[in-house]
Amino acid sequence: MSSDKLDIDALLAESARVAAEYDASENKVEEWESSQADLKDRQALRRVAGLSTELQDVSDAEYRQLRLEKVVLVGVWTEGTTQDAENSLKELAALAETAGSEVLDGLIQRRDKADPATFIGSGKVVELRQAVITTGADTVICDGELSPAQLRNLEGKVKVKVIDRTALILDIFAQHAKSREGKAQVELAQMTYLLPRLRGWGDSLSRQSGASAGIGGRGPGETKIETDRRRINDKMAKLRREIKEMKRARDTKRQERRRNNIPSVAIAGYTNAGKSSLMNRLTNAGVLVENALFATLDPTVRKTTTSDGRIYTLSDTVGFVRHLPHQLIEAFKSTLEEVSGADLIVHVVDGSHPDPQEQIRAVREVINDIGSGGIAEIIAINKADITPPEMLMQLLRQEPNSFAFSARTGFGIETLVAAIESSLPRPRVEITAIIPFSRGDLVSAIHERGEIFSQDYLPEGTSIHALVDGALARVIEEL
Repeated sequence: MSSDKLDIDALLAESARVAAEYDASENKVEEWESSQADLKDRQALRRVAGLSTELQDVSDAEYRQLRLEKVVLVGVWTEGTTQDAENSLKELAALAETAGSEVLDGLIQRRDKADPATFIGSGKVVELRQAVITTGADTVICDGELSPAQLRNLEGKVKVKVIDRTALILDIFAQHAKSREGKAQVELAQMTYLLPRLRGWGDSLSRQSGASAGIGGRGPGETKIETDRRRINDKMAKLRREIKEMKRARDTKRQERRRNNIPSVAIAGYTNAGKSSLMNRLTNAGVLVENALFATLDPTVRKTTTSDGRIYTLSDTVGFVRHLPHQLIEAFKSTLEEVSGADLIVHVVDGSHPDPQEQIRAVREVINDIGSGGIAEIIAINKADITPPEMLMQLLRQEPNSFAFSARTGFGIETLVAAIESSLPRPRVEITAIIPFSRGDLVSAIHERGEIFSQDYLPEGTSIHALVDGALARVIEEL
């Protein structure tokens, strides 16, 4: 591997320097992060035991309220190694803790495929029920997306609430969404998930609504649960319209940047890999940074400048995760277009994770799903200060155009920035022109969007030899 990609001696020295202090400082908030109002707000809003996350405007039908307090995890291991299964359950535990729950126990079953009736086999159901009784858990979280029948059957056997991985991720998103667009996207995803799982309080929702339904009921033949389904469908249609309107505003801004030929860079990657920390290092954006999954849901776009004066934008995007619910991908499409419309993707990877290659694969799967597979990519391996050197070397060998850095210590940031700048699209039209002093706006535009070879001041104006984009070249030619 070339020496300009990574100075191994410097890396080892950096690793040794921080190793002793890391355990003590691992969970401390950096000074440059602590002033963030978003982070203070997030820390002040913690789940209160006994309360639940609820959807609005869904009447009194049961919609799988989440009471994430004391939970037992259960997973089905159908492929891969034992380590893969354990890593998946550890990630589920991290998701559960992010949602505000306390994880008491975890079970894994090896099967060729999940049981169609109860997700896990009958023997494991008995074991799970015993674990619930022993620990005093009030919720079971399954590591997968369960069908409505599986949820209902398993809940009936373990006698506590059962939710799946998808519902858990949706709950985290509901807690963390801040912007109007983010909240609308999450609510749409929740309702898309809820609709096929809607069921009522025993038999009460099977009765016909009759005249008591009032205005909006569809006559005496409609049951209560049908009314609820219709209301949810109406709400979903309204949310789609709102998201479409907000998407127009985002598209307008993106088109303005394209019209001005401003290159865009999207920072993407697995949740909690350090995307927002990198964004703050590069732009001082003040983006929320927290050691939690899905800390960032609302994309942040910041303008920055290359070392030679060219302007480009950086976008911090929502994190990805294995088996990201398709409802979320669909609902967040307008947000994810910050990735699909980029000129370059900086794919941030947590090098210290037990299985960073799996994280890379999961992120690329989502990137391909949104039609961004052909965009140029830089692999940015974060947490180089605590990543085992052998793992770091393996990633750097396996992934072309990869660079190691640490957002926490600043190690490798300059090399990464140089790689980003060299990967940006460059202006292609060479011009030699004298710009009148009255057109200082054009000189400024050449500095922002072009690449200047020489510049001199003459009596009649500014003489410039530069590379610019086609649109700017045409304006200069018309002088």
